[in-house]
Amino acid sequence: MADADPRLIGVRVRGFRSVRDLAFEPRPVTALVGEARAGKSNVLAALRALLDPTAPRLAPEDVAAGGDGVVRVEARLQDGSAVSLACRPPKLASLERDGAPGVVFLPRALRGGALTGRMDSPNEAASQALEAFSRALARRPDGSDAASALALLGAIRDGIEEGLRGVLLLVEEPELYLRPQGQRYLYRLLRAFAEAGNQVVYSTHSPAFLNVGRLEELVLVHLTASGTSVTQPQPLPADEAFRVVSEFDAERSELFLARTAVLVEGRTEKLVLPFVFGALGHDVDRLAISIVECGGKSNIPVFARICRACGVPCVAVHDRDAEADEDPIPQEVQLNALVAETVGPELTVELAPDFEGIAGLRGHANKPERAWRHFSTPGVEVPEPLARVVDVAVRAARG
Repeated sequence: MADADPRLIGVRVRGFRSVRDLAFEPRPVTALVGEARAGKSNVLAALRALLDPTAPRLAPEDVAAGGDGVVRVEARLQDGSAVSLACRPPKLASLERDGAPGVVFLPRALRGGALTGRMDSPNEAASQALEAFSRALARRPDGSDAASALALLGAIRDGIEEGLRGVLLLVEEPELYLRPQGQRYLYRLLRAFAEAGNQVVYSTHSPAFLNVGRLEELVLVHLTASGTSVTQPQPLPADEAFRVVSEFDAERSELFLARTAVLVEGRTEKLVLPFVFGALGHDVDRLAISIVECGGKSNIPVFARICRACGVPCVAVHDRDAEADEDPIPQEVQLNALVAETVGPELTVELAPDFEGIAGLRGHANKPERAWRHFSTPGVEVPEPLARVVDVAVRAARG
């Protein structure tokens, strides 16, 4: 096998389908995240067009509107070399692929059918990978979608055990047909596959495949008036990385897929706020609003910084921890000010003295249950501060 490292460290796509011009830096594992039709599949298709000689020939419909009629895809490799494609469809492309990684492409539509990929890699990595995947798929007891999903797990395990290296695995929606436990297991397998000397780029709508502790591995894909664009967050500071990993789970990772995240202190607010939205005629799921429990007020600024890094609008809702006409203790004054500074005063709703006081729920026993029963009652009156939360979040979600 060649000693050169063929992993991609930089990608630029211009004039391809919904993409006029975008660039990002692939990591060993890279997740393309965004709404449907934002252009995630187009990014994967551009990589395949650049690297895979079995890819379909580019056609006039692959050219982005409003450009010069030329498709350009370029990638920098870890070893310092570069590969490139330039094409004015339907003319043949000008290609420089020397030293490129072997490619295996697993599209959503063909998950249970044919595999595609580069068969002529100098180190035969793609050919070996395709053989491993084909063997795993052949072991399916039936042709069902669920069996195909399990076969994908087996194929990646086989690739790791056989010591495959130098493969770029492109996957559309790896979560398809897998239960949550299987999704978490597949995510760990993909990481192990990358750590063995390969690279993985996938598109996903599943929080199980998003790692908040590795923000730099997330590429947020957006569709704007000027076409598909991407945002790639910077890594978290070392002193925050473990903190957020310990706080984030798949449920909290929904914020990466939200149009707006409402950041709240605890379980009571998370449980009750969807009913508050409903009482005012709004469905949080329909609006793609995620209510994110942050595990305490002190964590809200951390979650807010993550939202900002990923371009996700957020609204903060927290207790003042003092009556409106009283001063909180100095520690709370500082924390309240930090939340407003991080999120923005216009996107911060401070509840005086606290959520229970605003909701008229006295006493400390069974707070989540009592709040849920109160706000799930048809015709319940919504206090003004909570109505403001709904108004601010809905406006943010609607852009």
